[in-house]
Amino acid sequence: MLRNSLYVKLFVGFWLITTGILASWMLAARYFESLPGELVEVERPGPPPRFVLRLIYQLQNLPAEELPSLLERERRRHHVDVFLLNAAGEDLLGRDVPEVARMAAAQISPHQRRVFLKQERKPPVVAYAILRQDAGLMRAVLTTNRDHRHSMLRTLGDKLWLRILLAVVISGLLCYLLSRMMTQRLNRLRNAARELAAGRLDTRIAVRGDGGDEADELARSFNTMAEQLQRRVNAQKRLLSDVSHELRSPLARMKIALALAQERPEQSLAQLERIDRETQRLEELIGQLLSAQATDHPMDEHIDLVALLRNLCADADFEARANDKQVGLEAAPEQALVTTSGDLLRKTFDNILRNAVLYTPAGSRVTVRVNRSGAHYQVEVQDAGPGIPEDELAHIFDAFYRVDTARARDTGGYGLGLSIARRAVEQHGGNIRAENTDTGLLVTVLLPASDDIP
Repeated sequence: MLRNSLYVKLFVGFWLITTGILASWMLAARYFESLPGELVEVERPGPPPRFVLRLIYQLQNLPAEELPSLLERERRRHHVDVFLLNAAGEDLLGRDVPEVARMAAAQISPHQRRVFLKQERKPPVVAYAILRQDAGLMRAVLTTNRDHRHSMLRTLGDKLWLRILLAVVISGLLCYLLSRMMTQRLNRLRNAARELAAGRLDTRIAVRGDGGDEADELARSFNTMAEQLQRRVNAQKRLLSDVSHELRSPLARMKIALALAQERPEQSLAQLERIDRETQRLEELIGQLLSAQATDHPMDEHIDLVALLRNLCADADFEARANDKQVGLEAAPEQALVTTSGDLLRKTFDNILRNAVLYTPAGSRVTVRVNRSGAHYQVEVQDAGPGIPEDELAHIFDAFYRVDTARARDTGGYGLGLSIARRAVEQHGGNIRAENTDTGLLVTVLLPASDDIP
């Protein structure tokens, strides 16, 4: 489990790399600090600190009477005691000189003009060769008169293994936090995927609406996938329930008719006619259901949308006039070419027109308009009916959905007409929508224009 964990791999990898770098640096520093030397003399690379350079210049050029005030000022400001020693180890100002200062001064030679002397558990001592006009060659020895290092820091400075251990612990903690930060969102995604696989389709990951890094984008994609999956599964469940309901009614009537034909042979002809009608209804329902689910129609034909709508409107108007209704085509261009397959568009607009004629009241008119909208043709079908409740507009294109919850076939068919229309329009690369207007329901279809005739 640990070997296959991305979190463990990141953590161990970062930890080993950081530890290796720190350990290498410490071992190299330890090597240079342990160069041979009886008093551990080290010529530090680079120039001395700025205040030391300034101090050396003043020690070489100030008159002797100004030296005491200078040394006292440096003592207060930088906590440094400065001794000016001659070749015999005597201080120019006649002060008592610590033995360590004499030892540092003794290391000065023509080839060694700066000495850095380390002491066990004490501050280091630094000696510089200077030249004064009144005293000749001198040794300026600087010692710290206050130990700024904490006892723990002194211990770390003296114990190599303790410094390495501290570096390993600190780097391990930092790598742990970094790895945790990088993998915790992946863990949330993994847990959400498991919840979704277990059937909890409402599982979502809390993530910002936009922006963020790749992990945030992955979480948003997961939420979109889960939402679409939930919608499709719910639609399939609803479709199965509706199909079962629609099939149950004609099958029940067929069963009753068969029983009556067996009990009353003299009425068998009438019951056979009833069974034949119910069989036709079942065949019609299954055909519409297959049309609503079909998705494999190749778009390899061209059709004039205006001519198609003109014929459909004429047929619909002929049927509508029997109920004192009218259907007319208005504001159409001379030609509107679109790519299609077979009679998909004929079925689509026939279903839309029949639905509009069904709900528009007597004495009213269903109006169809065609116009060009950019790279699309827009077809509007406007009826004068009562419209649809706003909260149900988004569902009227679902299979078997009817605003009439009583499910009476005489008022709404099977509820597959608009579902077939939506699927056909989507196969053409267009879209369909419905909205309520002041005069009724407006159904708008957008289809990509095809101006190139093969």
